[in-house]
Amino acid sequence: MDDILEILIQDARKSPAEIAEMTGKSEEEVIDIIAGHEKRGTILKYRAVLNPEHIADADGAVRAWIEVSITPQRGAGFDSIAERVYKFSEVKSCYLLSGGFDLLLLVEGHSLQEVAGFVSEKLSTLENVTATSTHFLLKVYKENGDIFQNSGKSERLAISL
Repeated sequence: MDDILEILIQDARKSPAEIAEMTGKSEEEVIDIIAGHEKRGTILKYRAVLNPEHIADADGAVRAWIEVSITPQRGAGFDSIAERVYKFSEVKSCYLLSGGFDLLLLVEGHSLQEVAGFVSEKLSTLENVTATSTHFLLKVYKENGDIFQNSGKSERLAISL
């Protein structure tokens, strides 16, 4: 992966001047490279990393991981049913998996009942959905390389004599 992309992944707020200094490129080169990535669709958008516990405390949001078993459709495989699933506003992420389940969804709602309703009324009733397993998110320690919990404990190992 290109060094400019690596820098933006770590901190998308870095200015072209800062990135130029870090990479040894000119500011104009950096601007052109970033613009090229945006035009090609390599960079889709820039977003802030938020602590989900702070958000959940503020608005009562509930997140759940839902494993979904589906019967693939002839000629379309998993793609057409996955598209129907990921278009629901409750679905924040949708992944095709190998193993015991076919899709893994990250779903958000305002309450446990709202998420449960989504599963029972929208998701489970879809043709080709054969089973679901819902796991409510209780606490986030680390996500996408970002640590959210500070234990307050020292990193030093205890020494006993």
